Amino acid sequence: MISNEMAYVALVSSDVQSTCNVLGNILGLPKNDLPCTTSGKSIPVFTVGKSALAVFEVGDPLVEGQEKPGVHHIALVSNEFEETSNQLTKNGFSKPVKSSSLGLNDLPLYKIPKTETTGVQTWITSKLNLKPHMGGEIERIDHLGIAVSDVFASEKIFANKMGFEVESRQTDMEVTMAVESFTSDKYGVVYHNRDPQPVGGLRVCFITVGDCEFEFLANFNPNQSAEIDYGRPGNTKQDQGAITKFVNSRGQGLHHIALKSPNINATLEKLHKAGIPLIDYVGRPGSRRAQIGFIHPKGLGGVLLHVVERT
Repeated sequence: MISNEMAYVALVSSDVQSTCNVLGNILGLPKNDLPCTTSGKSIPVFTVGKSALAVFEVGDPLVEGQEKPGVHHIALVSNEFEETSNQLTKNGFSKPVKSSSLGLNDLPLYKIPKTETTGVQTWITSKLNLKPHMGGEIERIDHLGIAVSDVFASEKIFANKMGFEVESRQTDMEVTMAVESFTSDKYGVVYHNRDPQPVGGLRVCFITVGDCEFEFLANFNPNQSAEIDYGRPGNTKQDQGAITKFVNSRGQGLHHIALKSPNINATLEKLHKAGIPLIDYVGRPGSRRAQIGFIHPKGLGGVLLHVVERT
């Protein structure tokens, strides 16, 4: 079966140099230059925790010519491809297809159709030989944000069929509350609270893969509109809008990446002092009792990334 290990996450950037500057020079992740015949050049790969981030130019053949920046695919580890293939087909997947293209380190690649993984482009490869990551400004990948239409369908695939563990489930909800007051010169003031009214929400499921989680996010109420206030600190309504717009325009799939920091405010301040544009200058409340802070995508060539500190 596929081991509980992720070889790397593929990022597509419109400015590879800037992305490498943030990941390597500012955040201090070890850089590996791996050969790739398919790409026709070496690919910068940054070790982070027990996995890695591979940075590709838009249009690179190994990311299937994708022209939009973002997260393209994940590569899971298996050193016994035939055994893995047999187990996957036994569990209801189509037989993984061996790609005609060679992957990083010119290793073979096997693909699971993303129609069978709620849009998560999933490849299988061998373990990469990378420089170790010893911690520091960043500890590991915290999670991969995945925009989907139905978190329950994703859970059935990645937990029930692939065998990965569900870490937690939650519902994010933003509500408004109206308060009426009745003021009398004889009877004083009486306050009446109306019932809360939902204005935005997400269903969320976290599934552990390797040393990080897959965060599946789905619109709680499809009848609510996709409103986004770009470049400003977010809230649940904005998060719902971002996920809804992504699914409507690009379909289900990998949406963003989050890196775990031991001190989010120090990390954000370091990025700010280095001239990297931010959306959040200090941490704000996020899922699972965390503080989160987003880097502006233009600082990473269009890749959406945020930092997480867990309390």
